[in-house]
Amino acid sequence: MATFIDRVVLHVAAGDGGHGCASIHREKFKPLGGPDGGNGGRGGSVTLVVDPNVTTLLDYHRAPHRKATSGKPGAGDHRNGADGTDMVLPVPDGTMVHSADGELLTDLVGAGTQYVVAQGGHGGLGNAALASTRRKAPGFALLGEEGWAGDVVLELKTVADVGLVGFPSAGKSSLVAAISAARPKIADYPFTTLTPNLGVVEAGEVRYTVADVPGLIEGASEGKGLGLEFLRHIERCAALVHVLDCGTLEPGRDPISDLDVIEAELSAYGGLDDRPRLVALNKADLPEAAELAEMVAPILRERGMDVFIVSARADVRHGGAGRVRSRLRARG
Repeated sequence: MATFIDRVVLHVAAGDGGHGCASIHREKFKPLGGPDGGNGGRGGSVTLVVDPNVTTLLDYHRAPHRKATSGKPGAGDHRNGADGTDMVLPVPDGTMVHSADGELLTDLVGAGTQYVVAQGGHGGLGNAALASTRRKAPGFALLGEEGWAGDVVLELKTVADVGLVGFPSAGKSSLVAAISAARPKIADYPFTTLTPNLGVVEAGEVRYTVADVPGLIEGASEGKGLGLEFLRHIERCAALVHVLDCGTLEPGRDPISDLDVIEAELSAYGGLDDRPRLVALNKADLPEAAELAEMVAPILRERGMDVFIVSARADVRHGGAGRVRSRLRARG
């Protein structure tokens, strides 16, 4: 059963406007007292609003059809119809709204940001509102307008300050758990992380968010592995941290080649060349990994990269994840 959904097709329908009323006021000894038909009520609109407590589009995956109520028709004696009830749909921060043909309609970033995705129809005018000096008693009223109905595509792109990228089982989830209060699933097999995890890090007086993006592999930009499903979640990150596994036993794998593969995939995906990079040589609690990290670090620094030898364990002599956390704070 899916628990994290970041793209859905939403079928929305605003309410129709109520019809106006054609009525003539009647009372004893005054059978034609003039037009008194009321206006129809406005149809309810459908509005998307960013809610910080919402992190997935799962609700709309399960129930993709949403409709606001229609306005009530007007009545005699100048009684206007009631307006339809607006429907407010909470969405995660970072939700992009596209039309059915792919046009970007809006990008919802920031708590409270809202967008009317389906406008309710206007209510029709009653004959009382249509009366004029030239037509004192119109015998007709206007129909209410139909509300907008159609499909929109909601796509979530995680809003985070820092994105952790790397191969599966490189230790990204462990680092997020070490530097924040987030508790992502951690296990010793590839693709343990199937959804992006967000952690809030406090470094002194500075607070920032870190996104643990599911593991990338060669060909991710073409859709291999989890591929394009989650590459888009790093588009909004202000900085990227390469988490390189120095303790892997897989043949043909080493920190330098892992870095080159991931950088090639990021370049192929596009739009990320301007993001500052840090490198975390991870799993330094393993003696062999610590030795390899010491050998690799100078090579990466010659490339102009900021390199840190880390481990999610707090008792490692290199300082664990705390140095990455402090360095990111300094980057600010």
